[in-house]
Amino acid sequence: MNRGRFITLEGGEGAGKTTAAEVVERWLQEQGRHVIRTREPGGTPAAEKVRALLLDPATGELEPMTELLMMFAARAENLARIIRPALAAGQDVLCDRFSDASRAYQGGGRRLGIQVVNRLAGLVHPDLQPDLTLLLDVPVAVGMARVAERGGDTDRFEQARSDFLERVRAAYLTQASLEPERIVVIDAGQSLDRVRDRITAVLSERLG
Repeated sequence: MNRGRFITLEGGEGAGKTTAAEVVERWLQEQGRHVIRTREPGGTPAAEKVRALLLDPATGELEPMTELLMMFAARAENLARIIRPALAAGQDVLCDRFSDASRAYQGGGRRLGIQVVNRLAGLVHPDLQPDLTLLLDVPVAVGMARVAERGGDTDRFEQARSDFLERVRAAYLTQASLEPERIVVIDAGQSLDRVRDRITAVLSERLG
């Protein structure tokens, strides 16, 4: 049996990953693929508890290394319980964030640097990288305006200072420039219809 395809969605706050996930899932299903959706941090009961702690504003500030290790602890569970079994069964996995998020948020935003993130990635999933990553890029001000329009409570990362979020965005774009064969940047500041059309075009080109 052929291994399933591993597709990840990345982007800063307010980039529209939830909408993009729906577009990707629908396209894959139209190709006759069985799709498993998961998210990071999260995906499994234990990893979701880690997610709750990481996103809760009441958690307050964490040491950057603590935050990074917690992200990879949740990731290891998601890989073991959901991602690897699904891929081995020939199912496509669509994951909302993966190690690129750690490179951007902890490596760039928290200033830990990409090398420490890559070392952990080499320990946790040395044999597995996404087959395709869609990076939904939007200016920080636009993304945060969308978060505000959405209403409701905001999490630890959505409450972060704009300079932190600018570093996250810069780290994402740097990573995309280093791996253009895997990471495709989607201009998420366009209209919803244009974003959908661009995602569909990329999927057809890369996976069709």
